Amino acid sequence: MDTLFRYLAMLQLIPRAPQYRATTTLQSLLEEQGFTVNLRSIQRNLETLSNHFPLICDQSERPYRWSFDPSFKSTLPAMDTATALTLVLAEEYLKGLLPKIAVDKLSPQFHGARKFLDGLQKNGFADWARQVRAIPNGKALLPAAITPPVWQGVSDALLQRQAIDVNYHSRQKQEVKQYTLHPQGLVVRHSVSYLLATVNDYEDIRQFALHRIQQLALSKSPFRPHPTFSVENYIAEGAFGYPLDKQQVQLVARVDPSVAWTLAETPVSEQQQLSAPADDGWKTLTATVPNDQQTQWWLMGFGARVEVLEPMEWRMAIAEQAEKMLNMYAREECQLTGG
Repeated sequence: MDTLFRYLAMLQLIPRAPQYRATTTLQSLLEEQGFTVNLRSIQRNLETLSNHFPLICDQSERPYRWSFDPSFKSTLPAMDTATALTLVLAEEYLKGLLPKIAVDKLSPQFHGARKFLDGLQKNGFADWARQVRAIPNGKALLPAAITPPVWQGVSDALLQRQAIDVNYHSRQKQEVKQYTLHPQGLVVRHSVSYLLATVNDYEDIRQFALHRIQQLALSKSPFRPHPTFSVENYIAEGAFGYPLDKQQVQLVARVDPSVAWTLAETPVSEQQQLSAPADDGWKTLTATVPNDQQTQWWLMGFGARVEVLEPMEWRMAIAEQAEKMLNMYAREECQLTGG
């Protein structure tokens, strides 16, 4: 029985080609799962399994390296209806969020789920999968294109804690720069994937859009960890919201009935209150929110359906933007009409 469980664990540890795992790596991973086995036994087990599964053995160097045929569609474990439906809906959602190369990594699972549901003609699961869609809130841009070597290289470097040398197209400087990066985290925000890393010998965390990495290679420089870094804390501190200040602020705004209804169902923060409606139907929103440009942009997206009262700096900034837009459209109207 132990041998059977070890075989199953071993199969789950072997990736599809072109990725691979050496027998020494498999031994370490099996030991982490509680299996004690020597390299000779692992090699014999793999040779036995290769008689029943499409395993590929690279014998060009030792230790031997193993992978599944890239076209292999795994059925470990077996699919069920709930899991299959979840995967079909997840694929729909992730296509608008993750880079194509990342979604493609899951294509065997997605294909298996669709095939499973298509075979269930006597219940509603197959039709349901075609009738249900996951859509983003607001306008979603297409995910930025990332090359397979960059995605794979960043993923491996992050998980294996290795430094990488990159050629990076700087948006600010409009030129390609060379950096040695020490990956600390990965964040997908809207349609862009960001590597969080320290640069060269510096300690501060910087963001690197993966689609702007033109070349990548493992660095000869030793990896430098950042023991105090936490992706969760980094995000909570407003790093992706273009923070104006680390302190949160109290937002006070008049909102029309439709916006009030939306915020009553999906609050902007845990500390939110909506007043009783005024004579015109509008309500007063009071909420504790990050002091960042992201929240200001979100408010401006409501247009004339929201009037910011506090903070006064926000009210003035939004009013200034509104005035600039009014002047711009008025000027263009004059040019179009010849006035």
